[in-house]
Amino acid sequence: MAHSKARRSVLMICGDYMEDYEVMVPFQALQAYGVSVDAVCPGKKAGDICRTAIHQSSGHQTYSESRGHNFTLNATFDEIEASKYDGLVVPGGRAPEYLAMNEAVVDLVKKFSNSGKPIASICHGQLILAAAGSVKGRKCTAYPAVRPVLIAAGAHWVEPETMSACTVDGNMITGATYEGHPEFIRLFIKALGGTITGSDKRILFLCGDYMEDYEVMVPFQSLQALECHVDAVCPNKAAGDKCPTAVHDFEGDQTYSEKPGHDFTLTANFEGLDASSYDALVIPGGRAPEYLALDGTVIKLVTEFMEVGKPIASICHGQQILAAAGVLKGKKCTAYPAVKLNVVLSGATWLEPDPIDRCFTDGNLVTGAAWPGHPEFISQFMTLLGVGVSF
Repeated sequence: MAHSKARRSVLMICGDYMEDYEVMVPFQALQAYGVSVDAVCPGKKAGDICRTAIHQSSGHQTYSESRGHNFTLNATFDEIEASKYDGLVVPGGRAPEYLAMNEAVVDLVKKFSNSGKPIASICHGQLILAAAGSVKGRKCTAYPAVRPVLIAAGAHWVEPETMSACTVDGNMITGATYEGHPEFIRLFIKALGGTITGSDKRILFLCGDYMEDYEVMVPFQSLQALECHVDAVCPNKAAGDKCPTAVHDFEGDQTYSEKPGHDFTLTANFEGLDASSYDALVIPGGRAPEYLALDGTVIKLVTEFMEVGKPIASICHGQQILAAAGVLKGKKCTAYPAVKLNVVLSGATWLEPDPIDRCFTDGNLVTGAAWPGHPEFISQFMTLLGVGVSF
């Protein structure tokens, strides 16, 4: 089972223009594993929004920035008590630049540091640790631009050999960038006393240009953090190629808005793929499924997984591919509401996603409506896979 009876509770310090992946991936991954996560921001309350930023290398002297998703806080900063939490997570991005100047934030970090509870901080988040005096005499890594501040704060700087590097010193886990999320999250789970079981699974992701940004990366890195082998493929592309992604959000219009997301790097070749070597399949949503559903090789691949009863997890518009493959007949499933017609006409029983984060399992199939449902989506998929986290 994904959830444990002895749940842990962690706090996440947020702010406007924190990095999009660096808040949402650990936020939803930890919840999927059965950990309660409260996300707070100074001057804001539960239900308020923090803007996020998409940071990535684009061939310039520093990373580029564009607008990410809107992140909804689920707790109120002024009401939290540090003593009630088992650990702390500090995302990166630009938010730490000003959060490090906030006395209430610095005092909060000091409480966690002095208590010896696990602290996981990534990228620019270490600016806040430096302001709190928490890095003095400690081994620490970060995004390279943070190095001068950490050295000035008395840290033993560990140069990240790659942008996926992580360092552990006592109760402190530090990472360079979101590329290192799998190890970063896994180390935090273990610091919280968690044990991962059933991780010897091989999972395939069916990707395409303009798949939804969260809907590929959150489950991808969440499963990698559980020590599963995860491959991402796309028709007519090879390992190392990139797929541009789309940020789909709800901003008061009649339908979701779309903005450019991160570029997602594929890890395996589509041509010559051996479906029998994988234990399960994941289909992200976004706009990619519209054209992937027209690709005969994609349909054949999906059919192979369904015919042998291997676990399949599909979210949002991903069910357009399942409908086109004819594998939904007699199944109960949900999807993004606009995909209801595809689902019903394919012979499936439609399950209303109310609220939008509801997910359902029918036999070997897990379906979800949209990325807010990732914790339940990943948790149900973990159950089918036999992968678990216990405390």
